[in-house]
Amino acid sequence: MVNQHSPDRAERSADASSKPDGAGAAAKLEGAAKPETPAKPETLLGVERLTHLDVNEVCGLYKKVWEAQRGELPPEMIKAWVPTPLEFTSWMEGVNYFAARRNGRLVGVIGLEISQGSGRIVHLAVDPDARRQGVATALIKAAIEWARRSNCPSVWADALSRFTAAADLLTHLGFHDAGVLRRHQWNEDVRFFEQLL
Repeated sequence: MVNQHSPDRAERSADASSKPDGAGAAAKLEGAAKPETPAKPETLLGVERLTHLDVNEVCGLYKKVWEAQRGELPPEMIKAWVPTPLEFTSWMEGVNYFAARRNGRLVGVIGLEISQGSGRIVHLAVDPDARRQGVATALIKAAIEWARRSNCPSVWADALSRFTAAADLLTHLGFHDAGVLRRHQWNEDVRFFEQLL
């Protein structure tokens, strides 16, 4: 399991009584005027491999993520990207899936398919309420680490060209743009990214 601390981690200040030359007394008075703000509890993001017990929850996440795109993406694409539990079980054949959980709640999922010696990232989805909080980064890093442990020389991913945030994230994580297939999926352009390990 990979754990990450949230970036806004609260730091505790030193005890005022430990200051030399009576400065501790002055600091205690200041503390009396301003009550100390309690530290924010740390929120851990855990990433672990999925099991068949997670199938219904994962399907619910895909539905939440992609149904929100209805009207913006072709309906055939949404239908293909929102699996039933039986369909997702078949997706799991030959693919290692990882789940990201925050406080026990599923907030993201990713798959890594190893074929012909290389790893391919598939089916990345992050709960809209958990975006821009490091979830996709943690999932992609877990997939890359799995590929490394599996002796893959490279990992590749694809994303619709319109998903510029995905392209920016992959580039930030060390992937290189490997080209575009025009009108490849349901008349949408698809960009490919590769990282040598």
